[in-house]
Amino acid sequence: MQVSAIPTLEAVPAEQWNALAGANPFLRHEFLVALERAGCVGANTGWEPSYLLAQTGSARRLVGAVPLYVKRHSYGEYVFDWAWADACERSGRPYYPKLVAAVPFTPASGARLLIAADGDRPKIAALLLAGAREIADQIGASSAHWLFPTAREMDLFTAHGLLARTGCQFHWSNPGYRDFEDFLSTMTSHKRNNIRRERRRVREAGITLEVLTGASISSAQWDMFYRFYRSTIRAHGGIAYLTREFFHSVGATMADKTALVVAKQGREYVGAAFGLRNADTYYGRYWGGRADIAGLHFETCYYTPIEYCIDARIGRYEAGAQGEHKLARGFVPTPTYSAHWLRDPALRRAVAAFLEREQDHVGDYMHELNEHAPFRRPHSSPAGPR
Repeated sequence: MQVSAIPTLEAVPAEQWNALAGANPFLRHEFLVALERAGCVGANTGWEPSYLLAQTGSARRLVGAVPLYVKRHSYGEYVFDWAWADACERSGRPYYPKLVAAVPFTPASGARLLIAADGDRPKIAALLLAGAREIADQIGASSAHWLFPTAREMDLFTAHGLLARTGCQFHWSNPGYRDFEDFLSTMTSHKRNNIRRERRRVREAGITLEVLTGASISSAQWDMFYRFYRSTIRAHGGIAYLTREFFHSVGATMADKTALVVAKQGREYVGAAFGLRNADTYYGRYWGGRADIAGLHFETCYYTPIEYCIDARIGRYEAGAQGEHKLARGFVPTPTYSAHWLRDPALRRAVAAFLEREQDHVGDYMHELNEHAPFRRPHSSPAGPR
């Protein structure tokens, strides 16, 4: 078995990579290659691909892989290590470059050690981890970070001495609701009436909403969404990581997994939200819309997608990073994870002590949030993404 690193996924046949990636849309060959082709990752972006491949036999069958990147900054990761970088730099040691195993700009949990179903999981995982460490040594990286892995993978990481970190997102789950009113019936009357009031305001403003999927999304509609995406970035002082070409590429190559929620007032588009899906999970990613329409954000990003999930019998809706306002709209606190290797022993000790304290705070935070969940019956957090 050989482990090697390559700078572009275009060198790997899509069917081989996707056989390891499974159903998670962000790990698909099409998604990662779209980031490359659109210039979202690569030279001068601070995200330099260095995909790890584990291959075996004379046919060099792909049995393991890692979406790995050399990072020159900490933007676009959603697991924040700016304080670690600052401490390292103040001690006279560079923090960058570092390695990150993640899907760029995507705080969605999924496998980070892609391993063939019939492969020797512990052996292949160990080889991939050793391969990442070898790259770190070659480039003088200060650290390697595995962001938003599955709960199952965390056992492998900690067994190899990596530090574990716990975060929190808000996810919605569908136990089999008949319709949106059935979902609302599980909530307290106060929260239920608030949601109905927010939805009524949108309707009274003459707004209609539609979920477009697959090939029904036109090129003009992708351009429309991109304008909204950029307007949101400008309004919040963020960074436009993704390009128009990226959205067009994903729309063309992943049509069966794309969804676009569009809001119209008469003939004018006033908002839109982009998401990806598989058979059991909907992932809300980006949105934009007119700020002067009360409730438009909640309707476009939460309520209409929830209706879509109920109709399509999708069991889970992950609405992205952060957002305590999601709690009142039926999304419950859910743990997320990351694993970290740090070269410098002193920095590792300091980070380990910090993570131990942080984990206690995160646990208390999630418990407190669950105490204020909007449901009539106790609604405990899931054990974690699988």
